Amino acid sequence: MRGAFLRYRVMAYVTGVVLAVAFVWLVVGRLFWGYEDAAMRPALYGYLWIAHGWLYFLYLVAGVDLAFRIRYSVLKTLAILVAGTVPFMSFVAEHLVHKDIAARGLLDPAPPPP
Repeated sequence: MRGAFLRYRVMAYVTGVVLAVAFVWLVVGRLFWGYEDAAMRPALYGYLWIAHGWLYFLYLVAGVDLAFRIRYSVLKTLAILVAGTVPFMSFVAEHLVHKDIAARGLLDPAPPPP
């Protein structure tokens, strides 16, 4: 259980950061840098969106794995998965999942070092 939650948590943060950077870059680029013209966009901008797509796929895998282990309902699972497509919402979803798991007592303490 702890491993599934850790995988989900890492992917929520990584996906959220990449999406937040890409979204802010999108807004600033369109408002101030003339990104309406595709020739004005740097290649890194496109690669960032491609990276988000692949990272989102890994986020989906981690989210579904966690949802099956915790036995979330279909609606709650879909809400968690869609959170990776809305800027900054993966952080909110991760916080709510962490709070729910802690309330259920599913986060067993870390084993003592050998």
